[in-house]
Amino acid sequence: MTDRSLPTLVAVAHGSPDPRAEPSVRALLRLVRALRPGVRVELGHLDIDRPLLDDTLARLAGSAVLVPLLFSRGHHVKHDIPTAVAAVSHRLRATVAGCLGPHPLLAEALHSRLVEAGYRPGTAVVLAAAGSRDPESAAGTAYTAAMLATRLGGVPVLPAYASAAGPTVPEAIAALRAQGHREIALASCFTAPGRFATRCAEQAPGVAAAPLGNHPALARLLLHRYDQARSALAAPALATTAS
Repeated sequence: MTDRSLPTLVAVAHGSPDPRAEPSVRALLRLVRALRPGVRVELGHLDIDRPLLDDTLARLAGSAVLVPLLFSRGHHVKHDIPTAVAAVSHRLRATVAGCLGPHPLLAEALHSRLVEAGYRPGTAVVLAAAGSRDPESAAGTAYTAAMLATRLGGVPVLPAYASAAGPTVPEAIAALRAQGHREIALASCFTAPGRFATRCAEQAPGVAAAPLGNHPALARLLLHRYDQARSALAAPALATTAS
């Protein structure tokens, strides 16, 4: 049974024309609900898919924590989602949680998907991500790559991007080949199937991991970000009570 005293968890997905994307995100949220049955979980998309984030927020009351299903701090996290929150701040107490990466649970999910795809220990890896012009986003992806490299025993893991930033997947593959690596796998730092994830997988010379989807570590990470933001959301009320 849902605990109405808890903020609604609003998972914010990008949206995609790929028909596989929305079902993949909803499968992740079903797992989140199973892990935390007392929390109301809703979905809002920034573009294309329904419901759109604005429509989801319009039908909520009380308080909410928006958790971006995004892996680094780019334009969507810094601008689009806070703008949507500000538009309803007169009637909904809401806050935006941190994006999903970098975090050890993200590295765990990436590692697991690689193993599922047939990854061989010692193989170098290209970490494929969407990409952003924001340097903070690239720094976050680089940190995630470093954490994945540690999990894999120190093999090289190079970030690569589907758009807006470099290197591209073919460029990262070329760099690893120049270092003498013959076998190269691709880790997919995407929540769900889509144009970018598909393009990156098609460019992989060997093993290509699936998008993270409803991986249990990703569901736990989503709830971890919710809990962090929920604590911050409750702090002002606690301070007022104390005073």
